[in-house]
Amino acid sequence: MDSRTLGLTGRNVSEIGFGAWQVGADWGEVSEDTAIETLHAAVDAGVTFFDTADVYGDGRSERLVGRLLRERADAGLTYATKMGRRLEQTVANYSPEHFRAWNDRSRSNLGVDTLDLVQLHCPPTDLYYHPEVFEDLEAMVAEGRMTAYGVSVERVEEALKAIEYPNVATVQIIFNAFRQRPAGLFFEAAAARGVGVIVRVPLASGLLSGKYTAETTFGADDHRQYNRQGEAFDVGETFAGVPFEVGLEAVEALRPLVPEGVTMAQFALRWILMHDAVSTVIPGARSPEQARGNAAAAALPALDAETMEAVRSVYDERIAPYVHQRW
Repeated sequence: MDSRTLGLTGRNVSEIGFGAWQVGADWGEVSEDTAIETLHAAVDAGVTFFDTADVYGDGRSERLVGRLLRERADAGLTYATKMGRRLEQTVANYSPEHFRAWNDRSRSNLGVDTLDLVQLHCPPTDLYYHPEVFEDLEAMVAEGRMTAYGVSVERVEEALKAIEYPNVATVQIIFNAFRQRPAGLFFEAAAARGVGVIVRVPLASGLLSGKYTAETTFGADDHRQYNRQGEAFDVGETFAGVPFEVGLEAVEALRPLVPEGVTMAQFALRWILMHDAVSTVIPGARSPEQARGNAAAAALPALDAETMEAVRSVYDERIAPYVHQRW
């Protein structure tokens, strides 16, 4: 597993990380034993970066990652959490008092005194125009509550505004073969400023695993069922905002590009790693087998220019009209 620098944190982390939303909630039931086995399997496969949030399972995901940190204390792990979605999404709720209460809760859940990286969790766009919020994040670093801070965004424009603040260490953003817009201006700007890029939803909520069909169904507690139209949160977090049927057809157009012996999911992850601005990509996993399969994508050979162009063509022709101008 190769490492890349995680932006202004200065830490080297595995280029394939682990997104711990799936072991927290909203992806169907995962037992605690299976969740812990999955996290350990990721570490055994070379993963050193784990991303969680205080709202994933109302703290369950943080507690699981915290248990992993204790059980694998010698593994050199880096973790990130997020805060800001425990209350209504208004700028007024991103206050010093709420920040510290959320921070206290995350430190308790993770069992640490100082958090490695704290990200604002997809706040409203207006927040990025309030410098006092970022000044307070600076104060929390000075207080020893966290080592670094970043943002998790929905839109490229939010990412570009966020990195105008000089100590935003990382930006987490949706980027995959079905959401290619960040690879333009934002990646260039992030690289120029030394800002780390954490890629989430890399498999478009599983669409890019190539395992779904028109007959696939999801449980009532799975966001791929209850958030299809953005009923609970930004629709872009579910299937990367691509209508399910459209995504299925695009997957079939991509399938001939996948090398023999490689899964569609591994191909999709390797495509992301072809972009040098990416610090780490954080696919989720609900089983040890999935965790090992995701990590194995890092060992695949680089994709050639013809393949990269073919992926771009599928996006331009089939996907971009639904997502490109929106996020």
